[in-house]
Amino acid sequence: MTSAPSMRSLVQDYLDQRRRLGFALTIPGTQLMAFARFADRSGHRGPLTSRLIEEWARGEARRATPITWARRLAVVRPFAKHRARIEPGTEVPDADVFGRERRRLTPHIYTSTEVAELLAAARGLPPAGTLRPATYETFFGLVAATGLRLSEALHLRCADVDTDGGLLTVRQTKFCKSRLVSLHPTTTEALTRYLVARQRHVPSTPEAPLFVSLSGTGLAGRTVHNVFTRLRNELGWTARGTHPAPRIHDLRHTFICRRVMLWHEVGTDIDNAMLALSTYVGHAKVSDTYWYLTGVPELMAMAGQRFEMFAAAPGEVGHG
Repeated sequence: MTSAPSMRSLVQDYLDQRRRLGFALTIPGTQLMAFARFADRSGHRGPLTSRLIEEWARGEARRATPITWARRLAVVRPFAKHRARIEPGTEVPDADVFGRERRRLTPHIYTSTEVAELLAAARGLPPAGTLRPATYETFFGLVAATGLRLSEALHLRCADVDTDGGLLTVRQTKFCKSRLVSLHPTTTEALTRYLVARQRHVPSTPEAPLFVSLSGTGLAGRTVHNVFTRLRNELGWTARGTHPAPRIHDLRHTFICRRVMLWHEVGTDIDNAMLALSTYVGHAKVSDTYWYLTGVPELMAMAGQRFEMFAAAPGEVGHG
């Protein structure tokens, strides 16, 4: 009798099939293989069960929450549906076992003072006299000034910076698209200063990473997170959102929210402006940009004030 195939082989076959259809499945693929290893270690054989999938989704990660469980569950459900078409008896757990997967947690919206504190702290990083302080000051400053994703900033090359035109080329981003990002003159000046310092410490080529470590290699995401955590702890910030602590990604939230708040203050047509903002930050749909605004008290208060002004204006609402 032929032994049952391992879960790793079943998952690999599924991923190969989906990727041939054009799906990258980079992060989901990694998570699915983690589930497969878990299933094989447990000695599971035969059709998938809801109990096995839910047990893996809960995991053993510290500080795991039902949101994390729901997201892990959502990764496995398409694979379970695929197996259900092939193997009778396969169970597909309900999508809402742990609640909704896409729940919006309130971000930490940085004040101008906090951003200035972050850049000053980065400027004081050791070793003094090296490129490292300028690298992190410019890195965090660029993310705050443009709303770039962390991965986008990490993947920038020297050739992507056009200081004469005040433009940044962001290549092959989250949705496999490239885009031009216009820069404020002060941001262009900061990048120009950094490029001069970088050339002095680490001679560059057009395709070399823009932001580099002391050894001259591109920055690693984990390293940037570690540096940020150190600076955040030194600054003693208290989270104002529902995440445990302020995050680098909250700089992107802050950029989008502050821009919309400014437009509200000057009376800009928000609907039209949001289309431009969505393109600027690299969202596939404008609804994704609107999602960044939910649960931000300052914006909710401003929207409420504008509605009160609308409701109080004479002749705005007819009587039927």
